[in-house]
Amino acid sequence: MTFLWPEMLFLLLLVPLLLGLYFWLLRRRKRMAVRYASLAMVREAMGPAQRMRRHIPPLLFLLSLILMLLAVARPAAVVTLPSMNETVILAIDVSGSMRANDVQPNRLAAAQAAARAFIEDQPQTTRIGVVSFAGTASLVQAPTRVKEDLLAAIDRFQLQRGTAVGSGILVSLKALIPEVEFDLQSDNPRPAKREGGARSLDKQVAQAQAPAQEFKPVAPGSYSSAVIILLTDGQTTTGPDPLESAKMAAERGVRIFTVGVGTVNGEILGEEGWSMRVRLDEDALKDIAKTTHAQYFYAGNATDLTNIYKSLNSRLVMEKKSTEITALFSAVAAFLALLAAGLSMLWFNRIL
Repeated sequence: MTFLWPEMLFLLLLVPLLLGLYFWLLRRRKRMAVRYASLAMVREAMGPAQRMRRHIPPLLFLLSLILMLLAVARPAAVVTLPSMNETVILAIDVSGSMRANDVQPNRLAAAQAAARAFIEDQPQTTRIGVVSFAGTASLVQAPTRVKEDLLAAIDRFQLQRGTAVGSGILVSLKALIPEVEFDLQSDNPRPAKREGGARSLDKQVAQAQAPAQEFKPVAPGSYSSAVIILLTDGQTTTGPDPLESAKMAAERGVRIFTVGVGTVNGEILGEEGWSMRVRLDEDALKDIAKTTHAQYFYAGNATDLTNIYKSLNSRLVMEKKSTEITALFSAVAAFLALLAAGLSMLWFNRIL
């Protein structure tokens, strides 16, 4: 447990002073009992249990006061809470290398089956979108809560040439944050700033009418209402640099969980007189996940892939977060204070 205002913990120094004051009052009362015979007789009439009972309400009140002083310092702890993820984008590689059968029946079929199971397990409150990418990327299903539409989009996947992981990231990011701009034709996805005639007349008019808002990066992983799950099996062969694309997502706080499907050694595929080895670029996927404060998963077979999606599902539904728990301390303190007052009224007809 940590404290957001640790400097306020000095208030706990009041506790020993209150304990000293309490014991001083007890001694003062004892001296008065000795001075007055009637009070001494009452004290002798009280049994050990009765004498112990009189200390319980003050003890409860002292615990209540300690909790209230701790609450002033704003305590925080890592607790498991319902996730705030409202939108999940599944970005799935449909390049030709996904027909490799080192993951049975083949990489794409295993990815589709795992994605279907993931969609079925998601709560109704979560919107899911689907992006497919090969040489280019496209949003095949806008974020929706209709699972039938999502499953139909998964079933429509068709293998294509090329692998543009960066394009898959950027199109997924666009589905979450429509105002983001990028260049899919360049290795550097960040839009180039052109002047004068390089811009169309319509764009010049639009920029003149609406004042430009300067983009301000946020902390990586801070965008808690959406995530991207990127599944791919190979190295980038075209399109924007995946790491630069991931940095654009990180600047907007979006996490990208990466899933590498296939084998590290790869497999040789051949068609129409040519052959090539399709390898899994784990280092690139790890860098993407690390850049966005997410996590990389390796799926060497269909079972691993299904388990990864189950793990991601539980991770997205319930997450461990550092959360301020001042309200909890205050609530317990209030309960103990009320309990102390109630017991004192019940046993001694006074509040304390």
